[in-house]
Amino acid sequence: MPKTSTATPSAQTTTTEGVDELLLAHGLRRTQAARQVLSFLLDHPQNSFTHAQLQAALQAAGREELDRVTLYRLVDRLTQVGLLLCRVDAQRTRRYQAMPASVKAIPHFECQSCHQERPLEGALRANSRELEKAAQTALSALQALGYKGLSMDVAVRGVCAECATSGESA
Repeated sequence: MPKTSTATPSAQTTTTEGVDELLLAHGLRRTQAARQVLSFLLDHPQNSFTHAQLQAALQAAGREELDRVTLYRLVDRLTQVGLLLCRVDAQRTRRYQAMPASVKAIPHFECQSCHQERPLEGALRANSRELEKAAQTALSALQALGYKGLSMDVAVRGVCAECATSGESA
């Protein structure tokens, strides 16, 4: 079982040495596949990807092609040790993104019409302290009950402004 560490990724950790340090600190092998997937996701911290989207994006970026099973296993391992955040949307689709440093809750909006995801960090900036405090309280309570490896996903679902406007004009 891989060990976890207090080392956390950041958007600036895209050098080979930085990625290698993160992998090593989290008990993972420093394979070429692990390096390329983690560095790609760290280079795109605001984006979340399904497995298929990630495979296509890696290929489009000129990275070494990974087979589907290798990518599934690698993404799951990176998620288990806390380097990636996994969210499941309303259609039960798993989406992955780099876990920002010292973040306990990542609020996002999911449009039920176009299925686009949008981060709400900027929109909730005025209330971010309260959101972070509520998330930390919930996580602390669960830790006290013996739960481990916790993170929190805050999803707001509805219809985005673009879809609402186009729906009214149709």
